[in-house]
Amino acid sequence: MDIVHLLSNKKVRVKEIPKWGAYLRKQWEDYFANHISYEEKKSIYLFDHGGACGYLWHLFSYKKKDCLKEIKAENAFNNEPKNACYVFYQHSDYALILENASLFTADDLTNETDIYVVDKEFNWTYVKTHETGWCGPYFSRKSGKL
Repeated sequence: MDIVHLLSNKKVRVKEIPKWGAYLRKQWEDYFANHISYEEKKSIYLFDHGGACGYLWHLFSYKKKDCLKEIKAENAFNNEPKNACYVFYQHSDYALILENASLFTADDLTNETDIYVVDKEFNWTYVKTHETGWCGPYFSRKSGKL
C-alpha cells in the first residue's frame, strides 16, 4: 500500500504536489543547515556533485546539527503534535501536503527511504534514510533544542 492510501485510510487529508520537491529541499536546507557554510555543505556531501548523490540528512550523520537518532527519533516524531506537514523525498520532486496528520507515525514510513517530514513552519523534521539502522532515522528542531 502506498503512503497516500495508507495515510488516507487513517483519515489524514493528503494533497499530492508532484513538482514541489526541489523547493521543499531548498527550504529544508535554509531552515536546518543555515548555520554552516557552502564549503562545509559541500564537504559533507549535502548536494549532488560530480556523480555522487548528496543527501540533506548528512547534516545529521556528519554531526553538524543536534538530533535524536533511531528509536529516540521515532518516539519524538510519534509524540510531536502534527496537524499540517510536508512530506518529500531526496531524489524526487514528488511531495505531499498533509492535514489532520495527528495519527501519522514513523510506522507509516516503513516502506519509504530518503523521505523527509517537516511541519509547515519548518520547526521540526523527521528523516528516514536508505541506511536506517546504520544512519537514522533522525529527528531535529530548527531551534536545536531537543
